Amino acid sequence: MEEIEYKTIEKVTNVLLFVKDVKNAAYNEQVEIELETGKKISGQVLATNEDVTIIQVFGETTGMNTKGTKVKFKGTTFKMPVSMDMVGRVFDGLGRPRDGGIPIFSDEKMDINGNPINPYAREEPSEFVQTGISSIDCMNTLVRGQKLPIFSGSGLSHNKLAAQIVKQAKILAEKQNFYVVFGGIGINSEDANFFINEFQNSGALEKSVIFLNLAADPSMERVILPRLALTTAEYLAYEKGSHVIVILTDMTNYAEALREISAARDEVPGRRGYPGYMYTDLASLFERAGKVKGKEGSVTQLPILTMPSDDITHPIPDLTGYITEGQIVLSRALDKSGIYPEVDVLLSLSRLMNQGIGKNSTREDHRNVSDQLYAAYAKGKELRSLTEIVGEDALSKTDKQYLHFAEEFENRFIKQEFNEDRSITETLDLGWELLSMIDKGEMKRIKPEFIEKYGKWKQI
Repeated sequence: MEEIEYKTIEKVTNVLLFVKDVKNAAYNEQVEIELETGKKISGQVLATNEDVTIIQVFGETTGMNTKGTKVKFKGTTFKMPVSMDMVGRVFDGLGRPRDGGIPIFSDEKMDINGNPINPYAREEPSEFVQTGISSIDCMNTLVRGQKLPIFSGSGLSHNKLAAQIVKQAKILAEKQNFYVVFGGIGINSEDANFFINEFQNSGALEKSVIFLNLAADPSMERVILPRLALTTAEYLAYEKGSHVIVILTDMTNYAEALREISAARDEVPGRRGYPGYMYTDLASLFERAGKVKGKEGSVTQLPILTMPSDDITHPIPDLTGYITEGQIVLSRALDKSGIYPEVDVLLSLSRLMNQGIGKNSTREDHRNVSDQLYAAYAKGKELRSLTEIVGEDALSKTDKQYLHFAEEFENRFIKQEFNEDRSITETLDLGWELLSMIDKGEMKRIKPEFIEKYGKWKQI
């Protein structure tokens, strides 16, 4: 298509340009904005009608004015060049090299908005992904092709947990290529350095593609970055037959950028000022996870979001929970107790867990052990609250066992070292060891044959 240049700018805001009398502008069409100084900035059509076309600017609008700024409509949507040369590289929020290397040149280009996976073409996620972290592998199992967000709070160890998953994640059933695509959205330079150092020191960088938008970078890049990361993941998965884990942190910064755009467009705000279409927008990202029939590869998503004021009912975690297949919730109380990773297993959930565990995947006793651990830990925490009122002496012998179990469960099962990589067999055996602290007669959720085969109660 022919590129057309306009100088009919009506208004400039901190993130948007309003251009009058544009003919045939298309939604998501790519534009090039040239300032009077000759500096060029890219952008994208956000909305268009007969009178005004609204352009989202990927960069600072400082220095733009209504007379000397030119806007060139490219006639195409935003497409990124993709190739295997991206692996091991670090890019910014617009796909430009951040590591001092050369830009990616490739004849193969993919639309960053992706194509929705036809529901009929989706294959049900089923293979177990071992993260080496007991509270996830045993209690909230990650399955290949799943979207499982991590709900955290400011100052908790979500970045550390993400780095550990990157280092340790593996699929036991298959030997195919495994890659990580990491997207840092509005993160500070300290966190960015932490991730890059961890990726380099563990050797994970050789199998990773990193996109970084720092807190000081233009906020509009935060809207584009997840789409670049997911497009790269789709290329590696569906074109190159690889399994890809995508980690996006922090999705709260992404939602804040959406709210900024919405306010600049003078839209009627929804809950807490976020746009009413935030659910649809988040779904357009999260639904790009999965497996496709006839394709070897898969995209598994682990988006991270920090809940404002630790509020799980806040619009961002609330809407995310509707779209995704569960959540890993981090606990501030466990963090204060010195426990890492501070996963609150009672609030966490993996809706696809049953599809990735069992006899031919993890172990036949996995579901039973998980259910019994849940029940015992829930009862132990309940009794912990009760002892604060009546004291431990008022408890029965069995109640004291549950109370002691809850303490040991947190300090031995949930708590792990940053470099501790437990196999699923080690995790399940540890679960049995902890359950043996409670009378065998209390094991109501485990089949007798499993108790006989795996139980660790001492024979009298």
